[in-house]
Amino acid sequence: MTPVTAPMTGIVYQLPAAVGTTVSEGDSIAILESMKMHVPVPAPKAGRVKEIRVQEGEFVEEGAILALIE
Repeated sequence: MTPVTAPMTGIVYQLPAAVGTTVSEGDSIAILESMKMHVPVPAPKAGRVKEIRVQEGEFVEEGAILALIE
């Protein structure tokens, strides 16, 4: 499984992908809010979202695993 990690510290603003969703490389898995900017977190590869490990509104550190893709 491939982890989707936070590129920066911030708050999970939105989770456009749900568990079971098929995604293409580059599709937004999550959107983080940092310094009033919304930053999309892209899927590193195509696959199916196996697990989402965060919730909207949750604070995450850079490098935190947000989701897993299989």
